[in-house]
Amino acid sequence: MIKFFRKIRQNLLSEGKTGKYLKYAIGEIFLVMVGILLAVQVNNWNENRIASIKEKLLLKELHEEFKENKLQLEVVVSWHEKSLNATNGIINLFPINLETINLDSLKLYYIDCAWRYTFNPSQGIINSLVSTGTFNIISNDSLRKLIISWNDVLEDYQEEEIVAYNNLNSYVVPFLNDNFDWDGNFNDPRNNLDMLTTLKFESIIKQRRSDLNDVLNSSGELKTIRNTIDQIIQLSNVNPYD
Repeated sequence: MIKFFRKIRQNLLSEGKTGKYLKYAIGEIFLVMVGILLAVQVNNWNENRIASIKEKLLLKELHEEFKENKLQLEVVVSWHEKSLNATNGIINLFPINLETINLDSLKLYYIDCAWRYTFNPSQGIINSLVSTGTFNIISNDSLRKLIISWNDVLEDYQEEEIVAYNNLNSYVVPFLNDNFDWDGNFNDPRNNLDMLTTLKFESIIKQRRSDLNDVLNSSGELKTIRNTIDQIIQLSNVNPYD
């Protein structure tokens, strides 16, 4: 093809047709420029197509990951609520009178008040985006902002859980273990049932309630993380093959 165009130019020059030669040369330059622009456009289209496929596959994985995270969060919250209800049940018995207390009822509250559950979501996709710095692969601005802020939202919620978890392990569980049967068998003569009537027992149970209230209600962090998860699930719900 190049030889063909060269031959045309040579013929025009040999025949002295300078004007036609210039017009032909300009036309040839124009065709070359059009060809280059088309090649660039095709290359850009192909790159955009590949990027779009990668984004949709990533969003699909993100969508599934956060659906699982939502399920885990609701399970954890249900156990926190169960512990809070049990703790309130014990508090409603205060002050405890050993002559009138129903130890079977106390046993049910006793076991449930000390459940130790924490929210530990899967973060494979987000960690990958953080480590590679490729947040821009997400074209949806709202979703990208949610993903970038996710670790802060998670940390804010987990702060309340960590406080409750540490207080449970440092104060509540050691006190219960020192004085009562692990399974709540209060008929065992080794139980120190007199401790049920003390202010110390009341204090650690009330602190447990305060910690659980912080996790579930007081801070508002639970509402925030729920909303964030729901939005990520909604905005990442795409068909990777559309």
